[in-house]
Amino acid sequence: MAWILVIAAGLFEVAMALCLKGSKGFTEPLPSIGFLAFAVTSFGLLSLALKNLDVGTAYAVWVGIGAVGTATLGMLLLGDQVSALKIAALAFILIGVVGLNLAGSGGH
Repeated sequence: MAWILVIAAGLFEVAMALCLKGSKGFTEPLPSIGFLAFAVTSFGLLSLALKNLDVGTAYAVWVGIGAVGTATLGMLLLGDQVSALKIAALAFILIGVVGLNLAGSGGH
């Protein structure tokens, strides 16, 4: 259950980042409110997951989901630059997150 919370928290982090972009420096009300709501939800879910998981691995997975998800959606939906190097770097982030989990962090 704790890993489901981390995954959900990571997905809310992606939504938070997209709203941050859409807020245009917090000048657009709806994306600004969305940013705040998604940020609170993301951190709240991560906080609950950390009751049962090692902080380093859980945080890395959360950040990895956020980074890979945001970069991918930025390229697919927002016109962010796409390059082979960017895609390779995102793959390395995924490999690192998987590696941390395989190294064992089952929690307490």
